[in-house]
Amino acid sequence: MRKILIAVVAVLASVSSWGQKSVPVYLDNTKPIEERVEDALARMTLDEKLGVIHAQSKFSSRGVPRLGMPDFWTDDGPHGVRPDVLWDEWEQAGQTNDSCVAFPALTCLAATFDPSLAMRYGISLGEEARYRGKDMILGPGVNIYRTPLNGRNFEYMGEDPFLASTMVVPYIQGLQSNGVAACVKHYALNNDEEYRNQVNVVISDRALHEIYLPAFKAAVQKGHVWGLMGAYNLYKNQHNCHNEILLNQILKRDWKFDGVVISDWGGAHDTEQSVMNGLDMEFGTWTDGLHFGASNAYQNYYLANPYKEGILNGKYTTKELDDKVRRVLRTFFRTTMNPDRKTGSMCSEEHYETARDVANSGIVLLKNDKSVLPVNVSKARRILVVGENAVKMMTVGGGSSSLKVQREVSPLDGLKAALPGVQVDYERGYVGDVTGAYNGVTTGQDLSESRNASQLIADAVAKAKNADYVIFFGGLNKSDYQDCEGHDRKNYELPYNQDAVIEALAKANKNFIYVNISGNAVAMPWINKIPAIVQGWFIGSEAGNALADVLTGKANPSGKLPFSWGRTLNDYGAHALNTYPGKWRADKKIIDEEYKEGIYVGYRWMDSKKIKPTFAFGHGLSYTTFALSNLRASTKDVTRDGKITFTVNVKNTGKRAGAEVVQLYIHDDEASVDRPYKELKGFQKVFLQPGESKDVQITIDNEAMSFYDEASNGWKSENGSFTALVGNSSDNLPLNIKFNLK
Repeated sequence: MRKILIAVVAVLASVSSWGQKSVPVYLDNTKPIEERVEDALARMTLDEKLGVIHAQSKFSSRGVPRLGMPDFWTDDGPHGVRPDVLWDEWEQAGQTNDSCVAFPALTCLAATFDPSLAMRYGISLGEEARYRGKDMILGPGVNIYRTPLNGRNFEYMGEDPFLASTMVVPYIQGLQSNGVAACVKHYALNNDEEYRNQVNVVISDRALHEIYLPAFKAAVQKGHVWGLMGAYNLYKNQHNCHNEILLNQILKRDWKFDGVVISDWGGAHDTEQSVMNGLDMEFGTWTDGLHFGASNAYQNYYLANPYKEGILNGKYTTKELDDKVRRVLRTFFRTTMNPDRKTGSMCSEEHYETARDVANSGIVLLKNDKSVLPVNVSKARRILVVGENAVKMMTVGGGSSSLKVQREVSPLDGLKAALPGVQVDYERGYVGDVTGAYNGVTTGQDLSESRNASQLIADAVAKAKNADYVIFFGGLNKSDYQDCEGHDRKNYELPYNQDAVIEALAKANKNFIYVNISGNAVAMPWINKIPAIVQGWFIGSEAGNALADVLTGKANPSGKLPFSWGRTLNDYGAHALNTYPGKWRADKKIIDEEYKEGIYVGYRWMDSKKIKPTFAFGHGLSYTTFALSNLRASTKDVTRDGKITFTVNVKNTGKRAGAEVVQLYIHDDEASVDRPYKELKGFQKVFLQPGESKDVQITIDNEAMSFYDEASNGWKSENGSFTALVGNSSDNLPLNIKFNLK
């Protein structure tokens, strides 16, 4: 019906005189999009053009009613479709039909090292968005994990640009297959949250292009993303939502991006820069999108009346305006004006299955001494579950990714359901955040507690002594100054006295299992005192079921860490060089944060300083064992326009079916410039039955041998010898083979 109404309005709008009418080209979806864009653009008035490039409500922009173009609706992601808010308020609209499936956070998706799951994730999220009438999902996020204090790391895909690039492309393709635009964010260098509107990043061109831009570039050139969101912070003293270098030069000129650039909410600061420096659509919060002020004041936005006044008085021509409108129209024809879009589906069992499969594949078994895991279901009679994170809902809070879910299975309930013949007891252990509300969504949980810290520990220890297993669910939550938008963590240690609880429980029971719920690494001073550690992430609606699957062995863990897990903050370059969080200028308005570590982020830094992390990038254990052997190359000499394929045999040498991730790193043996010892350039996940073996092939080309050359402002590779390093984590690469680039 919506398509019919759009068509009727558009045809009526095209009537030039009584008895005469011509179907406009823009309405003919058999015509190329560019013809339709130009036809529609020629029919629009100045007010109509200005109307489509700025918000009309918190999450929508105006269409062109006279031409039959509906309003354009965005919605926060990237882990699920956010509940609807009031037209001009952040609080809930009070609907009862806007619950969703919460998919695992993107750190978990990255930990799967499985692009096929990223595709399923994107398709499922796109179907939910379509059913809710959303035209753009504000995600995925691909900012690099530079410091474990970043409150928003849980929304991103880890520290390695190749991993993030590989995982973001199928997510975008799956989402956009539903006619819903992805909006990759936050472009660029938004690597910490504290003072995010004031941070001016000072960085070398090489580090920018090698570390912080590749995932965005892949999203544009390989994922063909339709939308991109500017970041709050500054680069070269310009805010990134209207940044000449990042938007006009790199994104639109060099990468040929043909989609729409939207501001983060309140990310625009000036009309002239918004007009001239690449911003296409302005979204925001108050009078001008940033400052507190009048309600329903969208005509006061920088790209609204101030822009119109500048055009009318001759300060601006319509050249920049027409380019912005073309990009918006292109997005319309891909989404709201796409007659082939399906209706989508909401909270389907297929979506829950996708969420559970991603979680099962992304949960990381970090440590498993004496094979404490999986829980021996046949012998266990009593299991004690401890920790607030075993019962606390984690889908509410954390900032713009906060969701209202149809259901969320807690770890405690998941274990009880998975172990019907076992007595599963619970003790609180510690008290963290008891609020359970965000923007009007409330969990409905009563997490109040009258016992003090000492009594909580004593009660947990008393039960632990008589349990067959003790499983502690701790870590972080989505409160301010933890894993949450707007602020960074204040320290690396676990909050809420958890270290004392863990020490006491580990002493009371040898079968102690620690499950860390977070999107970040944390300090583990007690690591040598406990046998088993699991990284459980924020994994959404199916959290409890997925964690129970892994803990009981129903699912064999196969996740790999998408970031390096340091022992202390000084294991990370940003902290070792004391460059985070930067220095205030004399006027106290801007913070200059210099990325002195350059290209040495994560394992690149730890390799260069010979630091042994707590857990390495790419690390992840299994309940079975694998053997990698017989590495060979398709050629000894490869040319710049050629490719080289590496083949390795992988065998499941254990007694359980499982999956291993073969990881390929490249070492430049004789570079003329400083290069990391190794860099991830390929990976493949392989599923094997007990005793089964397969050959895995990974192909690379000249891009894998290249570095960004600042002298020529471009990518460069050099003739000479390289070494391919192959294994199953960045610190376990037993196989190697040399080849030459000619």
